[in-house]
Amino acid sequence: MSFPVHLSDAAIEDFGRELDAIRDEVMDSRGDRDRRYLLRLIRIQRGLALGGRLVIFGSLAFLPEWLWFLPVVALGTLLLAVAKILENMEIGHNVMHAQWDWMRDPDIQSGTWEWDSVCPSDQWKHSHNVVHHTWTNVLGKDRDVGYGMLRVTAQQRWHPFYLLQPVSTVVMALLFEWFIALHDLEINRLLAGKRTLAETYPMLRRIGQKVAHQTLKDYVLWPLLAGPFFLHVLAANAVANVVRNVWAYVIIFCGHFPEGVHYFSEEEVADETRARWYVRQLLGSCNIDGGRLFHVFSGNLSHQIEHHLFPDMPSNRYPEVAPRVRALCARYEIPYNTNSLRRQFGTTTWKLYRFALPVSVVAPA
Repeated sequence: MSFPVHLSDAAIEDFGRELDAIRDEVMDSRGDRDRRYLLRLIRIQRGLALGGRLVIFGSLAFLPEWLWFLPVVALGTLLLAVAKILENMEIGHNVMHAQWDWMRDPDIQSGTWEWDSVCPSDQWKHSHNVVHHTWTNVLGKDRDVGYGMLRVTAQQRWHPFYLLQPVSTVVMALLFEWFIALHDLEINRLLAGKRTLAETYPMLRRIGQKVAHQTLKDYVLWPLLAGPFFLHVLAANAVANVVRNVWAYVIIFCGHFPEGVHYFSEEEVADETRARWYVRQLLGSCNIDGGRLFHVFSGNLSHQIEHHLFPDMPSNRYPEVAPRVRALCARYEIPYNTNSLRRQFGTTTWKLYRFALPVSVVAPA
């Protein structure tokens, strides 16, 4: 592989063994403190969701006094958005990665967890856990490179459609869960005749069922409880979902597309060993600096490097593992891409604007 890492094959294998040792040590030490962390977080998340909805309903008592209604409904909407962020990112995403299957809790299993999103969990697990985590940043294999509609590197062939990126990225951020719901369909293959409608129909039906469930919950049943104030509650729920979508978009894009991320060809990863897979995960992922609460609200995907190295490790362990991984990378002189949210999002946004233009206009990356 033509990685920007100047190590011998033996050194790379030694590096891999040291990462294996870190993983084994943490996985062998899972226990009560990890269990308590997750169960407490689930209680907090559900309390925030219920509290947010109650505050939204309580705000209706202040109508038509908008001066009082607006801040109260905004508080309720924020609480609901925070609950949705926690459920999607630190709970749902990580439960579906099998990080908590070891608990043997029948209510918290990767095979049965259905998250608060229009994307069916089984389809997400295929496109994300199986495809993306196996083929991280391998062009032509990892469909998360640009999500089939964005150009994030000069190695992708330019098409006039990419000129829309400054607009399409905003639309994707606002409706992120809907784009993720359609991701596993591979619509581009369907349009190209490489997949039949008959093959796609079972997936479409499953998406339709999940969309119906989410729509009924957030946009019909809860608003109906408000009677004549149906539209007020519907709007608050919609805003909460948009806030969650934008936050997820920012965190996920900052973990995959900032300046310094590397992309690979299928030839480069042929006959890849586990140690070389580790190196590819490191070079294809980025971390975001922040405090404890920031890491929790990011689903610990602010430790995207550690997540890609150890996707089935409980997420609450990433903060303690990250300094060890970083020190190991420094010793082996392997790049470890971490920076502030402002820097990571800034360089990501700049890349999306820059690569919207033809390759002849931008410098290769």
